[in-house]
Amino acid sequence: MRRFSRLLGATAFALIAGPAVALSCLAPDVANTFIHLDEAPETYVVIHGTLTFDEGALPQTNWEDQAATPTDTPIPARMSGMSLTPDGFTASFERAMTFNPKCLGPWCASAVSGSEVMAFVEYRDGGYVFSLGPCYAKGFFEPDQATLDQAVACMRGESCTPAERQP
Repeated sequence: MRRFSRLLGATAFALIAGPAVALSCLAPDVANTFIHLDEAPETYVVIHGTLTFDEGALPQTNWEDQAATPTDTPIPARMSGMSLTPDGFTASFERAMTFNPKCLGPWCASAVSGSEVMAFVEYRDGGYVFSLGPCYAKGFFEPDQATLDQAVACMRGESCTPAERQP
């Protein structure tokens, strides 16, 4: 009987407390992102370079009213670096663009202006937009050589198997 009352008490507490909700993200994977965006109807360019923007314009979570947290926060930005070709990151890319850190509920993407990034940037309406969600799937900050090499291999049509599918 004592075990039953503890179980009943624990169940009642769980029901009163309500469900805990958390954002669950898979580790960003270059091959997975490349394959997904290659199949998308939009046009993407992969850029390795420096992203600069006004950090004061980044979205802030409204903890009092989380529904008021913006989904999109377009920020004028600049990307300076090289775009991906079948020969590697060989084409100069120096352009103004829109950096769009996105929020999903209270979870928002963020970045540091002046940071090095390999970004999957969408070309739309005559301009470039770097949309970055809270799971960071389209942006790889401070990428190591293996990350850059994986993007080049995918672009060349070589081995492009997502990490979670590799043997």
